[in-house]
Amino acid sequence: MDYEHELIETARALVAPGKGILAADESVGTIGKRFAKIGVPSTAETHRTYRDMLFTTPDIEEFISGVILYDETIRQESLGGTPFAQLLAEKGIIPGIKVDIGTSELALHPGEKITQGLDGLRERLEEYRSMGARFAKWRAVITIGPGIPTSACVSANAHALSRYAALAQEAGLVPVVEPEVLMDGDHDLDHCETVTTGVLRSVFRELTRQGVMLEGMLLKPSMTISGKSCAHQASVQDVAEATVRTLLRTVPAVVPGIVFLSGGQSSEVATAHLNAMNKMGPHPWELSYSYGRALQEPALTIWHGEQENTSAAQAAFYHRGKCNSAARTGSYTPEMERS
Repeated sequence: MDYEHELIETARALVAPGKGILAADESVGTIGKRFAKIGVPSTAETHRTYRDMLFTTPDIEEFISGVILYDETIRQESLGGTPFAQLLAEKGIIPGIKVDIGTSELALHPGEKITQGLDGLRERLEEYRSMGARFAKWRAVITIGPGIPTSACVSANAHALSRYAALAQEAGLVPVVEPEVLMDGDHDLDHCETVTTGVLRSVFRELTRQGVMLEGMLLKPSMTISGKSCAHQASVQDVAEATVRTLLRTVPAVVPGIVFLSGGQSSEVATAHLNAMNKMGPHPWELSYSYGRALQEPALTIWHGEQENTSAAQAAFYHRGKCNSAARTGSYTPEMERS
């Protein structure tokens, strides 16, 4: 493989000690919903201004190794006139790109989704690399409910994830493979563990079939956690133990890192879960973060679309990065939230 050494080095750099990934790849629809909650118009220019606030936060590179961009964002420039991918690279942050184009209903399987975007993906990956991207992300969505997920849904999404990953590596981009088992539902921790175990086994079976180099990829899983509507919510320690147990049973040790999604958890809870897992270490792989809302929400709320709030919003973003960096070593404490 032409890019073998580069892929391995980039994957390791993305899970460097004390660092994690910022997921800033919200679609136009998703960021529009978040802006609507704070009364900010959703336009390309407001998206640009908001992302500029995040990316220009002083010293954020202490805690952020990479940023996943959206197609709109990688084509934009900062308020200072520098392309966002270049701005990040100059700070020592690796630019990445979301390459799936969302989900649609899985034929003959009500309530289940399949991710779209394989058509034309080779050409899009080549373009993104030429624009500075060095890693990519593809999200699959698995729902737990009565009679689901079906084996058809799991295998179809695992196959799509593996085909994407192979194409990404061919283009010289580290694939971040994201099979998200949604928190939506009333399932308990044990049921989530059973489903997540099956999903991850299927994903790695397909990755191996497609010839994906596991040393040059990252896994972005959901945590093994109680459904949001479950009457009994598992403790932080129980979630940490179940998640690590699930990963030990399914993820080859050669994978350099696991970068968790927050999946609707609050900022503090997502950090606490990661911290508890790392306190249980050492693990075969780096356990890190690829958080979106759990890194951004405090900053977004403070920013509120107002230029005069930029410094305070950046301070909140920096603080969340610092807390999650501490969680990488199991040294996060709730007292850090009040400092």
